[in-house]
Amino acid sequence: MHILRILFGIFFMSVGLFFILLYTNLFSIGYSFTLFVHFISRRIECLLFLIGVILLVSGIGGNCKNVLRLRRSFKLWK
Repeated sequence: MHILRILFGIFFMSVGLFFILLYTNLFSIGYSFTLFVHFISRRIECLLFLIGVILLVSGIGGNCKNVLRLRRSFKLWK
């Protein structure tokens, strides 16, 4: 399950980042930075970037907890 979260997170992040970079062309027609941030914050394609970050962090975070549990239960010396 963690692998799927990581893969979907990477996919959503790449799609969202692609559209954010695509919309940087708005600067050439006179958008200011605040208008640009306001515009991309309302676009669902760009919100995929944030969804991807959340999925990636939750997928990696859950995996790290399991690794730490294994390290605690494994004893080198008896």
